Amino acid sequence: MEDSKILPLVMDEAWLEPCASAISARHQRFLEVKNAIENHSGSILEFARIHEYYGIHFEKMRNGWVYREWAPAAHNLFLMGDFNGWNRYSHPMRRNHRGDWEIFLPFDEYKDSFLHQSKVKVHIENQKGAFDRIPAYIKRVVQDEQTHDYAGQVWMEQEFEWSDRDFDLSTIKNQPLIYECHVGMALEKHKVGTYLEFEKEILPRIKKAGYNAIQLMAVMEHPYYGSFGYHVSNFFAASSRFGTPEELKSLVNTAHKMGIAVIMDIVHSHAVKNINEGLNEFDGSDHQYFHAGPRGYHEGWDSKLFDYGKWEVLQFLLSNIRYWLEEFHFDGYRFDGVTSIIYNHHGNISFDNPTKYFDEGVDDDAVTYLQLANALIQEISTDKISIAEEVSGMPGLCRPIDDGGIGFDFRLAMGIPDFWIKTLKHKQDEEWDMFELWHELSNRPQKEKTIAYAESHDQALVGDKSLAFWLMDKEMYFNMGLEDENLVIDRGIALHKMIRLVTIGLGGEGYLNFIGNEFGHPEWVDFPRAGNDWSYQYARRQWSLRDNPSLKYKFLADFDEEMIKLVAGYDVCASSHAHQLFLDPQMKILAYERARLIFVFNFHPFESLFGYEIPVRKKSSYQIILHSDEEKFGGFSRLDKSLKYSTDDNGTLKLYLPSRVGMVLKEI
Repeated sequence: MEDSKILPLVMDEAWLEPCASAISARHQRFLEVKNAIENHSGSILEFARIHEYYGIHFEKMRNGWVYREWAPAAHNLFLMGDFNGWNRYSHPMRRNHRGDWEIFLPFDEYKDSFLHQSKVKVHIENQKGAFDRIPAYIKRVVQDEQTHDYAGQVWMEQEFEWSDRDFDLSTIKNQPLIYECHVGMALEKHKVGTYLEFEKEILPRIKKAGYNAIQLMAVMEHPYYGSFGYHVSNFFAASSRFGTPEELKSLVNTAHKMGIAVIMDIVHSHAVKNINEGLNEFDGSDHQYFHAGPRGYHEGWDSKLFDYGKWEVLQFLLSNIRYWLEEFHFDGYRFDGVTSIIYNHHGNISFDNPTKYFDEGVDDDAVTYLQLANALIQEISTDKISIAEEVSGMPGLCRPIDDGGIGFDFRLAMGIPDFWIKTLKHKQDEEWDMFELWHELSNRPQKEKTIAYAESHDQALVGDKSLAFWLMDKEMYFNMGLEDENLVIDRGIALHKMIRLVTIGLGGEGYLNFIGNEFGHPEWVDFPRAGNDWSYQYARRQWSLRDNPSLKYKFLADFDEEMIKLVAGYDVCASSHAHQLFLDPQMKILAYERARLIFVFNFHPFESLFGYEIPVRKKSSYQIILHSDEEKFGGFSRLDKSLKYSTDDNGTLKLYLPSRVGMVLKEI
C-alpha cells in the first residue's frame, strides 16, 4: 500500500477527508496496474496497439494476409467469405504460440480472390454449437440489402492525404464550444445522411454558427440504427451506413481545416447483446469480454457489460481508444455512460453521503480502466479532449490522476438540462426560483471543469421534448411567421434565448448544443422503427425553417450565433467562476460578473423595471454589447445599445430591465 500521504484532491476538498483512504487506494490500484502494463509491454502506448496484431492485416515480410483472433474457449475457428465461396471448413485456423487463433493467406495464392471489399466471417465451433461470426477487430462491417445480414468486409485501406498538420487544438481545449451532431440525421432529406454530405452541407453551417468543436454520435458500427449508436457491435469499424472510412477521414480533415475539433462519442460503457453481430458469447462462453451471469447484463439498457478487470478486455478497449485517435485524427472523446461504468448499481442510488462514492457499489476495475484511458489519451497528446457523461458527481472525476482523480478534462453538467426541464414542466413563470437557478448553474468544484448545456440529444428524443417544444409546443406549427402575433411564441422565443445565455455564461468551462436546437427545432427525434412505420420524418433536421426569412426560427439562430461569438471573443467559459452581484427572488432578477463582463437577467414574466440598481465591483462606465430584446432576435427593442451607464458613488449601475430579457455589459 502507498504511504499515507494526503493526495491534493483531499487537501483541496475538506469534505472528502473521511474518504481519504479510499481515494488513496484507488490511486494505488491505478499505479499497480499501470506498472504491470509497463512491465509487460514497455509502455501503455505499446500495450494499446493490439489492434495491429488481431484482425486482418497484410504482412509485407511474409507477403500475405494474416488473420488472428482471441477466442480462448472456442474449439475450432475457420475463416470463410467470398474468397472461398463461403466454405465453412476449407480454411481452418490454428492456435499460435500465444494461444491465439491464426491463419495466413499467401499473396501469390489469394491475390485474385482475397480482394478489397470482399466479405468475410469467422465460423466458430464452441461448447454451444457452431456459429458464423464477425471478426472482433474487423475495421468495416456492411449489411446485405436483401437479407439484412451483416458481414465483415476486407478493407485495403488507401493512403489518405491528411492536410491538418497545422491544426491547433490547444485553444479549443481551453474553451470547447461543442455542436453535438449525428451524421445520419443531419440532412433535411428523408434518408440517412452520409459523411460526405455532412462535410459539404453541415460543416459550413457549424462554422458560421461559431462553434469550435463537433461531437459526433454513432460513429462506431451498430446494427440497429434507432439505437442512436449506443448499442455498438463492432468497435473498430466506422459505421458503413454513412460511407467509407476514407470519407469519415475527409470529414475530420475538412473540419480541422475550418478550425473545428472533432470529438467522438465513444461507447465503452456497454455493448450490443446480439450474437450474430457483436462480441457476446464470441468464443462460446458468457465471460470472454463481459462479466458472467447477471452482472454482465444491464437490464435498463438491454446490453452487455464489460469485465474491466480482465487483461485482454483492458487491451481491447485501450487499443480502441488509440485506434480512433491515430487512424481518424479524432481530437478526443465524450465517454458515454460513465456513471454506469463506475458503479455496479449504475448510479441508481442517492449519493447523500460522501462515502457512497467509494463504497462497495464501486467497480474498482472500471475506475482503474477510466484512469488508464485518460492516461493513454494524455500520452498520445496532451491537447486531446476527454469528457465524461457522469451524473453522480464522483469526486475527482476531472482532476489529474496524480491528484487522486480519474483524469477527465471535463464532465457534462447533466443536472442543468434536468433543472430546465423540471422548471418548465412543473412551475409557472412566477414560481421560478432564482436561488435554485443560481445554485444549479454555479455549484461545481473550483478545480473540476464542466461542459454546460441547456439540452442535448437526451432532451430531444422521443419520450421527452426539446426546450423549444416545452416552451411553445403545437403553437410552433401555426404561429412562427413574422406577421403572426402569439403570446406563447413571444414567451417561448424570449425564454429560449435567456435560458441559453444564462447557461453558457454561468454553467461551465465549456458549452454544448444539440444540432438544430439552437434555432428551436420544432420536433423531437425519432428514428425509423416499427412503431412509426420506419419513417424518417423525425430523424432529420429542417434547415429550411432556419433559412426561411419569413419565419421566426432565424431569430433564435441569429441570437445563438451572436452569443457564441461573444463567449468566444471574451473567453467567458475559460474564465474563473462567476461572481454573483445581485439576486432578487421577488422580481426574478439575477446579475453576476464573469470574464470582466456583467450579465443581468430579468426573468419576471411582466414586470419591467426602470432605474433598477445593480451593484458592481468596479466603479466605471459600462455599455450593453448583447441583449436578447433586439428586434433582429425577435425582441421588442426596449433597450438602446448606444447608451452608456456609469456607476454612482456607491458603485451601483442604474439600469432599465425589461421583462424576460437578458443582457451583457462591458466596461468602456
